[in-house]
Amino acid sequence: MAACALRRAVLSSVSTYSRKHTHRILSFAEASSRFDVYKPQQTCHVCGSFASGQQRRFMSSRPEGKILETVGVFEAVKQHGKYETGQLFLHSVFGYRGIVLFPWHARLYDRDVTPPISDSKPEPPGTHGSKEVKGKTHTYYQVLIDTRDCPHISQRSQTEAVTFLANHDDSRALYAIPGLDYVSHEDILPYYSTEQIPIQHELFERFLMYNPTKSPPFTARDTLKAWQEKNHPWLELSDVHRETTENIRVTVIPFYMGMREAQNSHVYWWRYCIRLENLGNEVVQLRERHWRIFSLSGTLETVRGRGVVGREPVLSKEQPAFQYSSHVSLQAPSGHMWGTFRIERTDGSHFDVRIPPFSLESNKDDKAPPAGYTF
Repeated sequence: MAACALRRAVLSSVSTYSRKHTHRILSFAEASSRFDVYKPQQTCHVCGSFASGQQRRFMSSRPEGKILETVGVFEAVKQHGKYETGQLFLHSVFGYRGIVLFPWHARLYDRDVTPPISDSKPEPPGTHGSKEVKGKTHTYYQVLIDTRDCPHISQRSQTEAVTFLANHDDSRALYAIPGLDYVSHEDILPYYSTEQIPIQHELFERFLMYNPTKSPPFTARDTLKAWQEKNHPWLELSDVHRETTENIRVTVIPFYMGMREAQNSHVYWWRYCIRLENLGNEVVQLRERHWRIFSLSGTLETVRGRGVVGREPVLSKEQPAFQYSSHVSLQAPSGHMWGTFRIERTDGSHFDVRIPPFSLESNKDDKAPPAGYTF
């Protein structure tokens, strides 16, 4: 059977989204550029080879003024185990090209799954509902995003989502490292490339080297190992929370960022990454957010506002997901957050989507500024 090459239009990015076993692929750069839709157990539309379990080719109608270039060859998706450092991939939701730096083992608390009570995690006090959720180990990855794809995903996912506290001289300043992301195992569509520098990112050559004797053929440099070790507390992904309401799935990943002293008191900071996914066919739009923030000091804060991070994203079958990061501070070492998003249908009606409750825990008393990177 003929191997199928993955092809992309120059300066365009492939958007893919997996719903059950069907992948629809669109071009961001050219709305009129459509890619083949494929299903397992079907014949490849381009080369005619049997597609199930085989390498697949993705071809587009050529956008005006663009040419097609071969990016690589799809590899078999791993149903078990994990991808190694240096694995090239396409993001199955946002479509960008990336490369795996290293894996994380997180506890996934999925409120769509009802576990035995004996295996459950207690609900935080004061949160909506009474469901208890079991934490299941799940693999996530720290990855680099190809900078050529960042302009095409900027309306659907922040490309500077990994932020850090500044030094103690400025208690409110944040640093951001561009082009880093956290990716779930099922979001990865692995591929192989013969290029020695297949990903464009300022950290690629500082972190990885080409080694054709290895599989994947990119290995970690000592600088990546040292950077990972020194910045582990800043980057650590430990808990992931997920819940679905009326086909809108919300995933939350909180990160502790450290403590700062301000006006003779301690202020604890967290960032949280949120992804909304439309699992249905109906077009909807996020209109409002409603947060409840409980602090161990005994305070309960309510926050309401339009949209998120200044946007009111539309979630459709073609562009079903939106991802963003934000920050919260407490004058206590721990607390909880939960809430709802107000979603509007095309007929003007509304419904509330639950944001799964998640803990804000300070796992370190303090942290030094991130090391090994020049901002």
